[in-house]
Amino acid sequence: MNFWMAIGVTAVGCYAVKLIGLLVPAGALERPVVQRLSALLPVALLAALTAQQTFADGRVLVLDAKAAGVAAAAVALVLRAPFLVVVGAAVVVTAGVRALAG
Repeated sequence: MNFWMAIGVTAVGCYAVKLIGLLVPAGALERPVVQRLSALLPVALLAALTAQQTFADGRVLVLDAKAAGVAAAAVALVLRAPFLVVVGAAVVVTAGVRALAG
């Protein structure tokens, strides 16, 4: 399969998923279980993506400067720091660990 064929298949698949989402009856979306899951699913996916990007390198588990930055951000969140302070703490700690590690 060539590059443009893959793009076409992906575009058709995305359109099909969007169309299926529009065809779901409104009553099914108003159920409490569906509403709770739809509120929690993006958070779970973002947490999984963050963990995979932070602690994995292919099939190997790594603990490097990124892990220290995430830990610093977690500490800032526990201390209820503003979002920009959380991001700044993660950046400063990650850069510091990388500078010290060489």
